[in-house]
Amino acid sequence: MSLPAVIRLLGRLLLALLAVVGLAGLFLALVVATDGARSGLAAWLTALAVGIIAALWRGRGRTWPGRLWPFVPVVAAAALTASVCVPTVPTTRQYPPGLPFVATKHWSLSTGSRVAVYHYPPEAGAPRRAKPLVYLHGGPVRSISVLDHRFLRLLAGQGYDVYAYEHPGGGRSDLLPMQQYTISRSVRDLAAFIDRLDKGPADVLGFSAGAIVLTRALATPDTAARVHRAIIAEPGPMDGPTAQISGQQGRPSARGLAPAPTGARATHVPRYAVALGLVQLGLLPPDTGLITQAEGVNAFKAADLGSDTASAYCARDAGRIPTEDTAENFSFNAAASLRIMQTIKDSPSIAPGLSRSRTPAMLMIAECSSQTRQWQTSILAADPAIERTQYMPGVGHRMWNGLDDNNERAAAVITAFLQGEPSPLPDYPTRTGISAFLHDHR
Repeated sequence: MSLPAVIRLLGRLLLALLAVVGLAGLFLALVVATDGARSGLAAWLTALAVGIIAALWRGRGRTWPGRLWPFVPVVAAAALTASVCVPTVPTTRQYPPGLPFVATKHWSLSTGSRVAVYHYPPEAGAPRRAKPLVYLHGGPVRSISVLDHRFLRLLAGQGYDVYAYEHPGGGRSDLLPMQQYTISRSVRDLAAFIDRLDKGPADVLGFSAGAIVLTRALATPDTAARVHRAIIAEPGPMDGPTAQISGQQGRPSARGLAPAPTGARATHVPRYAVALGLVQLGLLPPDTGLITQAEGVNAFKAADLGSDTASAYCARDAGRIPTEDTAENFSFNAAASLRIMQTIKDSPSIAPGLSRSRTPAMLMIAECSSQTRQWQTSILAADPAIERTQYMPGVGHRMWNGLDDNNERAAAVITAFLQGEPSPLPDYPTRTGISAFLHDHR
């Protein structure tokens, strides 16, 4: 083949490739414009029609079979984009099976939420604690991990009557309409759950996103009255102004050092890579018509969290990060989580309400925390009822992780506070020492 012929062939291949890319780009733009209507089919049919019209126009005046060549990139683009419109997991919610070591109950709350509830009664022979202990897990909308369940069993072994529930839309709890996922709803669910316990004010331990719910509950007098003592562990941003802070983090985490997570990923499937990616970028709303909420939960896998898991551990633990959950128990509602986090970002400051809190509280922060330090210190500065701060050495965001004696140390700190006993750790940082704490990059 002569050089001019080779150049012409390469030119045609390049044009065909550009046509495929252009049609795929048009499809994605139409997905955004149509909000993924009818599982993306509306965008696919429109892009296909545009491609067919363009191919007919390019083939005009040609003889057969030359008129067919312009359709090759159209067929290729249609096949490529069709994979975004075809579900590969069930589109109705598939709930995780029951756990072998604790019964799953379902409670219907006065808010309308139907949540999965786990109860660890105090073990025989342990000193019986006066108040029930309610655990608010992180996520915000996911299953309670097996690692968390082990820690709750440890607390029950020390005499606590432990209750935990999975937030609506996560784990074995029922889904809500997407617009009902708000941080205010989460606070109301906490109040309704404590009322459902019918045991008076409860001690509450909130971790990560659960700590945000607890913090906002303390700023809401009606809910705060239901909380006897509060433990705010590794909180995220409590409101819109706090969410805008991009400050420092703790000591180095294992992010980028630990081996990449293995296993199936939804983001390796075109449909879910596109849907979750566009929602994450804010180009599609969480209740997009491209995938149903239930389908998104069914598709999302632990490996899709990427380096988020590693960021919850100290750099020194990069080579021994434990398995936090089982594949059967893992469940994460990415769309609902993004929706709740957006309502936090859109909310006004809760500092005025938090400044009137009278509920005794303790703040727990980790040495290698991946959370922004100012998220934590803002709560300390705003809440005058925080009686002590516990800086937990040797751990990351996931403070009770089953490594070494980390669970026992966290339990000792929690017990000391709830029982009004001296803490095994110093009160650090104090409210007056926030500036020095941030200056020292602890």
